[in-house]
Amino acid sequence: MKKIKVGLVGYGFSATVFHTPLLSVLDEFHISKVMSSNPEKVKSDLEGVEVVSNLSELLEDDSIDLVIITTPSGMHYEMVKDALRAGKHVIVEKPMVVSEKEANELIQLAKEQDVQLSVYHNRRWDNDYLTVKQLIEEGKLGDVKMYEAHFDRYRPAVRDRWRENEGPGSGALYDLGSHLIDQALHLFGMPEFVQADVFGQRDHARTDDYFHVVLGYGSLRVILHSSAIVPSNGPRFQVHGTEASYIKYGIDGQEDMLRAGKKPVDDTWGADHPEHYGKLTTGEGETTEIETLHGSYVTYYQKIADSLLRGEELPVSAEEARDVVKVIEAAFESSKEKRAVYFN
Repeated sequence: MKKIKVGLVGYGFSATVFHTPLLSVLDEFHISKVMSSNPEKVKSDLEGVEVVSNLSELLEDDSIDLVIITTPSGMHYEMVKDALRAGKHVIVEKPMVVSEKEANELIQLAKEQDVQLSVYHNRRWDNDYLTVKQLIEEGKLGDVKMYEAHFDRYRPAVRDRWRENEGPGSGALYDLGSHLIDQALHLFGMPEFVQADVFGQRDHARTDDYFHVVLGYGSLRVILHSSAIVPSNGPRFQVHGTEASYIKYGIDGQEDMLRAGKKPVDDTWGADHPEHYGKLTTGEGETTEIETLHGSYVTYYQKIADSLLRGEELPVSAEEARDVVKVIEAAFESSKEKRAVYFN
């Protein structure tokens, strides 16, 4: 089997938790080089991997097929551009970039270079979202009229890290909002309008840590919400249709498992706790417990391998990721101007 040789850019939380554990269980991939300022950590985790100190050293390696960029969001545009110009296939962490203009430039460059560009929107493979998606597609809810998704946390103290400091791509809307928006667009497509409230809610907040985003689709309303001051979470998902409602508590546990050093090596991966199974309630008041589907972040990389080795469709296209950024920009505009922002 031909292996896809990978150059990994950055070796922080994203790389060590969300990328290397998944790549390590798939025979199609081999991490051959890592760009990092912490070579000791890389070498202790990844035996035999060469560590370089800058991107150009990695891109000059003709044997590398795929570059995976896991650096802070404000660095994505220039790094992706350099990698595409070097003729490499590229995966970049979400958000793709910080503006629609940057995204369109990279999409055009990937086409000119005849290489693949994808964005790691892994939460399309959360167990709760997969279950919601299946229920909607099977018509169990009827005509969906309201879809509400939360990504709430209890982190009342502001920390000194790039996501919580002022800068391009920082803040909750670019970080957590990217996930919720991508899920919604994957289900419903681009909305007619966006109306949003986005601001720093915590004392001494340096960037946004709260958002309430409403996407309008005819008679459907999609509500996407996040706050950093939620000591006790409400439902993760509430979806209401003409035939039934589905309400789900709890969040997919894959991140916690990856943080704990576990890998997706058997069929128990991505299973939900039975006490968190959602409830489907019909208009007649009949309630059924719905076993949550298994989550599978590794599916993203399985599909990347299928794309690069067998010519199949990318799991997340650059155009889809560009639309997420477009909605984020519209949400900031809506919040600032206190009005709905309509798409042409």
